[in-house]
Amino acid sequence: MKRKYFPLLLMLLSSHSIMAQSKTTTDVRQIWTGYFNQTRLTDKWGLWADVHLRTKDNYFNNLSQGIVRLGLTYYLNDDAKLTAGYAYINHFPAENHKNISQPEHRPWQQIQWHTKYPKLKLMQWFRLEERYRRKIKNNDELADGYNFNFRLRYNILSQFPLSKKRFQPNTFSFVLSNEVFVNFGKQIVYNVYDQNRFFAGFHYHVNKHDNLQFGYMNIYQQLAAGNQYRSTHAARVFYFHNLDLRKSTQH
Repeated sequence: MKRKYFPLLLMLLSSHSIMAQSKTTTDVRQIWTGYFNQTRLTDKWGLWADVHLRTKDNYFNNLSQGIVRLGLTYYLNDDAKLTAGYAYINHFPAENHKNISQPEHRPWQQIQWHTKYPKLKLMQWFRLEERYRRKIKNNDELADGYNFNFRLRYNILSQFPLSKKRFQPNTFSFVLSNEVFVNFGKQIVYNVYDQNRFFAGFHYHVNKHDNLQFGYMNIYQQLAAGNQYRSTHAARVFYFHNLDLRKSTQH
Protein backbone atom coordinates (compact mmCIF):
# COMPACT_ATOMS: atom_id res chain seq x y z
CA MET A 1 0.00 0.00 0.00
CA LYS A 2 1.32 3.44 -0.91
CA ARG A 3 2.33 5.70 1.93
CA LYS A 4 -0.08 8.45 0.87
CA TYR A 5 -2.99 6.21 1.89
CA PHE A 6 -1.73 5.69 5.45
CA PRO A 7 -3.11 9.00 6.86
CA LEU A 8 -6.55 8.24 5.40
CA LEU A 9 -6.50 4.72 6.81
CA LEU A 10 -5.43 5.96 10.24
CA MET A 11 -8.19 8.59 10.20
CA LEU A 12 -10.85 5.99 9.33
CA LEU A 13 -9.61 3.61 12.00
CA SER A 14 -9.48 6.38 14.58
CA SER A 15 -13.01 7.59 13.80
CA HIS A 16 -14.34 4.03 14.03
CA SER A 17 -12.60 3.58 17.37
CA ILE A 18 -14.05 6.87 18.70
CA MET A 19 -17.55 5.89 17.59
CA ALA A 20 -17.22 2.48 19.19
CA GLN A 21 -16.00 4.01 22.44
CA SER A 22 -18.76 6.65 22.47
CA LYS A 23 -21.55 4.09 22.04
CA THR A 24 -23.15 3.24 25.38
CA THR A 25 -25.78 0.60 26.12
CA THR A 26 -27.92 0.55 29.25
CA ASP A 27 -29.51 -2.70 30.43
CA VAL A 28 -32.90 -2.65 32.14
CA ARG A 29 -35.29 -5.38 33.31
CA GLN A 30 -39.03 -5.00 33.02
CA ILE A 31 -42.37 -6.80 33.10
CA TRP A 32 -44.75 -6.25 30.17
CA THR A 33 -48.41 -7.19 30.57
CA GLY A 34 -51.08 -6.81 27.92
CA TYR A 35 -54.67 -7.66 27.07
CA PHE A 36 -55.76 -7.89 23.42
CA ASN A 37 -59.33 -8.10 22.17
CA GLN A 38 -60.49 -8.53 18.59
CA THR A 39 -64.26 -8.65 18.17
CA ARG A 40 -65.76 -9.50 14.80
CA LEU A 41 -69.16 -7.85 14.32
CA THR A 42 -69.97 -8.84 10.73
CA ASP A 43 -68.23 -10.56 7.83
CA LYS A 44 -66.54 -7.23 7.01
CA TRP A 45 -66.31 -5.19 10.22
CA GLY A 46 -64.84 -5.61 13.66
CA LEU A 47 -63.27 -3.85 16.64
CA TRP A 48 -59.73 -3.85 18.03
CA ALA A 49 -58.67 -3.03 21.59
CA ASP A 50 -55.51 -3.62 23.60
CA VAL A 51 -54.30 -2.40 26.98
CA HIS A 52 -50.73 -2.53 28.34
CA LEU A 53 -48.89 -1.84 31.56
CA ARG A 54 -45.10 -1.97 31.80
CA THR A 55 -42.73 -1.66 34.71
CA LYS A 56 -39.65 0.55 34.72
CA ASP A 57 -36.63 -1.45 35.93
CA ASN A 58 -35.59 -4.36 38.16
CA TYR A 59 -38.88 -5.97 37.09
CA PHE A 60 -40.95 -4.47 39.93
CA ASN A 61 -39.52 -0.94 40.23
CA ASN A 62 -42.25 1.61 39.42
CA LEU A 63 -44.06 1.93 36.07
CA SER A 64 -42.71 3.05 32.70
CA GLN A 65 -45.72 3.05 30.34
CA GLY A 66 -49.45 2.57 30.18
CA ILE A 67 -51.14 2.15 26.78
CA VAL A 68 -54.76 2.03 25.63
CA ARG A 69 -55.22 1.32 21.89
CA LEU A 70 -58.51 1.19 19.99
CA GLY A 71 -59.28 0.52 16.34
CA LEU A 72 -61.89 -0.26 13.69
CA THR A 73 -61.14 -3.29 11.52
CA TYR A 74 -62.20 -4.07 7.96
CA TYR A 75 -61.88 -7.76 6.99
CA LEU A 76 -60.63 -8.33 3.46
CA ASN A 77 -61.24 -12.02 4.15
CA ASP A 78 -60.89 -14.40 7.11
CA ASP A 79 -57.08 -14.21 7.01
CA ALA A 80 -56.40 -10.54 6.11
CA LYS A 81 -57.66 -7.30 7.62
CA LEU A 82 -57.10 -3.56 7.72
CA THR A 83 -57.28 -1.61 10.98
CA ALA A 84 -57.12 2.10 11.78
CA GLY A 85 -57.39 3.65 15.21
CA TYR A 86 -56.01 5.75 18.04
CA ALA A 87 -53.76 5.00 21.00
CA TYR A 88 -53.15 6.98 24.18
CA ILE A 89 -49.81 6.40 25.89
CA ASN A 90 -48.84 7.61 29.33
CA HIS A 91 -45.06 7.79 29.86
CA PHE A 92 -44.69 7.71 33.62
CA PRO A 93 -42.08 10.03 35.24
CA ALA A 94 -38.62 9.44 33.73
CA GLU A 95 -35.20 11.10 33.45
CA ASN A 96 -36.15 14.41 31.83
CA HIS A 97 -39.59 14.63 33.52
CA LYS A 98 -38.96 13.11 36.92
CA ASN A 99 -42.07 14.43 38.64
CA ILE A 100 -44.64 14.42 35.86
CA SER A 101 -46.00 12.01 33.26
CA GLN A 102 -45.68 12.69 29.53
CA PRO A 103 -48.77 12.01 27.38
CA GLU A 104 -48.59 10.75 23.81
CA HIS A 105 -51.34 10.63 21.19
CA ARG A 106 -50.83 8.06 18.45
CA PRO A 107 -53.11 7.51 15.45
CA TRP A 108 -52.24 4.23 13.70
CA GLN A 109 -53.02 2.18 10.60
CA GLN A 110 -52.27 -1.47 9.97
CA ILE A 111 -52.53 -4.36 7.55
CA GLN A 112 -52.41 -7.81 9.17
CA TRP A 113 -52.53 -11.26 7.64
CA HIS A 114 -52.38 -14.89 8.77
CA THR A 115 -50.95 -17.94 7.01
CA LYS A 116 -51.82 -21.42 8.29
CA TYR A 117 -50.03 -24.72 7.71
CA PRO A 118 -50.61 -28.11 9.38
CA LYS A 119 -47.67 -27.64 11.76
CA LEU A 120 -47.18 -23.89 11.65
CA LYS A 121 -49.14 -20.65 11.99
CA LEU A 122 -47.73 -17.32 10.83
CA MET A 123 -49.01 -13.84 11.65
CA GLN A 124 -47.56 -10.70 10.05
CA TRP A 125 -48.37 -7.02 10.10
CA PHE A 126 -47.19 -3.66 8.84
CA ARG A 127 -48.21 -0.81 11.15
CA LEU A 128 -47.80 2.95 10.55
CA GLU A 129 -47.95 5.25 13.57
CA GLU A 130 -48.14 9.04 13.88
CA ARG A 131 -46.61 9.93 17.25
CA TYR A 132 -47.50 13.20 19.01
CA ARG A 133 -45.49 13.37 22.23
CA ARG A 134 -46.03 16.33 24.55
CA LYS A 135 -42.98 18.55 24.91
CA ILE A 136 -41.20 18.67 28.27
CA LYS A 137 -40.30 21.96 29.96
CA ASN A 138 -38.55 20.60 33.05
CA ASN A 139 -38.83 17.87 35.66
CA ASP A 140 -42.08 19.31 37.00
CA GLU A 141 -43.83 20.87 34.03
CA LEU A 142 -44.98 20.08 30.49
CA ALA A 143 -44.36 22.56 27.69
CA ASP A 144 -46.78 23.67 24.99
CA GLY A 145 -46.90 21.69 21.77
CA TYR A 146 -45.81 18.26 20.65
CA ASN A 147 -42.83 16.51 19.12
CA PHE A 148 -43.94 14.55 16.06
CA ASN A 149 -42.63 11.71 13.96
CA PHE A 150 -43.83 8.76 11.92
CA ARG A 151 -42.91 5.20 12.83
CA LEU A 152 -43.21 2.08 10.69
CA ARG A 153 -43.34 -1.38 12.29
CA TYR A 154 -43.08 -4.84 10.76
CA ASN A 155 -43.92 -7.83 12.92
CA ILE A 156 -43.75 -11.57 12.14
CA LEU A 157 -44.87 -14.22 14.63
CA SER A 158 -44.70 -18.00 14.22
CA GLN A 159 -46.40 -20.73 16.27
CA PHE A 160 -45.30 -24.37 16.41
CA PRO A 161 -47.64 -26.89 18.11
CA LEU A 162 -46.16 -28.95 20.94
CA SER A 163 -48.74 -31.75 20.94
CA LYS A 164 -50.52 -34.00 18.47
CA LYS A 165 -53.73 -32.01 19.08
CA ARG A 166 -52.40 -29.07 17.11
CA PHE A 167 -53.60 -25.65 18.30
CA GLN A 168 -56.49 -27.23 20.21
CA PRO A 169 -57.77 -26.13 23.67
CA ASN A 170 -55.55 -27.01 26.63
CA THR A 171 -52.43 -27.43 24.49
CA PHE A 172 -49.23 -25.42 24.16
CA SER A 173 -47.44 -23.92 21.17
CA PHE A 174 -43.88 -22.63 20.97
CA VAL A 175 -43.75 -19.01 19.75
CA LEU A 176 -41.04 -16.98 18.05
CA SER A 177 -41.56 -13.40 16.91
CA ASN A 178 -39.55 -10.40 15.80
CA GLU A 179 -40.65 -6.82 15.25
CA VAL A 180 -38.58 -4.04 13.65
CA PHE A 181 -39.33 -0.32 14.20
CA VAL A 182 -38.15 2.51 11.88
CA ASN A 183 -38.60 6.24 12.58
CA PHE A 184 -38.95 8.94 9.96
CA GLY A 185 -39.94 12.59 9.84
CA LYS A 186 -38.35 16.03 10.11
CA GLN A 187 -37.56 15.70 13.81
CA ILE A 188 -35.73 12.39 13.41
CA VAL A 189 -31.97 13.02 13.13
CA TYR A 190 -29.91 10.19 14.60
CA ASN A 191 -32.31 7.32 15.30
CA VAL A 192 -34.00 6.34 12.05
CA TYR A 193 -33.57 2.80 13.34
CA ASP A 194 -35.71 2.84 16.46
CA GLN A 195 -35.73 -0.64 17.94
CA ASN A 196 -35.97 -4.39 17.49
CA ARG A 197 -38.16 -6.65 19.64
CA PHE A 198 -37.35 -10.35 19.73
CA PHE A 199 -39.67 -12.70 21.63
CA ALA A 200 -39.46 -16.41 22.49
CA GLY A 201 -42.10 -18.12 24.58
CA PHE A 202 -45.28 -20.15 24.64
CA HIS A 203 -48.97 -19.94 23.85
CA TYR A 204 -51.38 -21.80 26.08
CA HIS A 205 -54.55 -22.34 24.05
CA VAL A 206 -57.30 -21.63 26.57
CA ASN A 207 -60.04 -22.46 24.07
CA LYS A 208 -60.61 -22.40 20.32
CA HIS A 209 -60.15 -18.62 20.06
CA ASP A 210 -58.23 -17.39 23.15
CA ASN A 211 -54.69 -17.93 24.31
CA LEU A 212 -52.29 -16.90 27.03
CA GLN A 213 -48.82 -15.94 25.81
CA PHE A 214 -45.79 -15.79 28.10
CA GLY A 215 -42.03 -15.73 27.65
CA TYR A 216 -38.90 -13.62 27.28
CA MET A 217 -38.52 -10.52 25.11
CA ASN A 218 -35.44 -8.43 24.32
CA ILE A 219 -35.93 -4.85 23.12
CA TYR A 220 -32.79 -3.29 21.64
CA GLN A 221 -33.45 0.42 21.07
CA GLN A 222 -31.42 3.32 19.72
CA LEU A 223 -32.21 6.51 21.64
CA ALA A 224 -32.58 9.97 20.14
CA ALA A 225 -28.95 10.93 20.86
CA GLY A 226 -27.80 8.32 18.32
CA ASN A 227 -24.91 6.88 20.31
CA GLN A 228 -26.99 5.71 23.26
CA TYR A 229 -28.81 2.38 23.25
CA ARG A 230 -31.08 0.55 25.66
CA SER A 231 -31.33 -3.23 25.95
CA THR A 232 -34.48 -4.23 27.81
CA HIS A 233 -34.88 -7.76 29.15
CA ALA A 234 -38.60 -8.25 29.67
CA ALA A 235 -40.82 -10.96 31.07
CA ARG A 236 -43.88 -10.68 28.83
CA VAL A 237 -47.39 -11.92 29.62
CA PHE A 238 -50.20 -11.25 27.11
CA TYR A 239 -53.77 -12.51 26.94
CA PHE A 240 -55.48 -12.66 23.53
CA HIS A 241 -59.28 -12.64 23.65
CA ASN A 242 -61.18 -13.11 20.38
CA LEU A 243 -64.95 -12.75 20.02
CA ASP A 244 -67.14 -13.53 17.00
CA LEU A 245 -70.58 -11.90 17.25
CA ARG A 246 -71.82 -12.88 13.81
CA LYS A 247 -75.21 -14.57 13.99
CA SER A 248 -74.73 -17.10 11.20
CA THR A 249 -74.01 -20.59 12.55
CA GLN A 250 -71.71 -21.33 9.62
CA HIS A 251 -69.05 -19.11 11.18
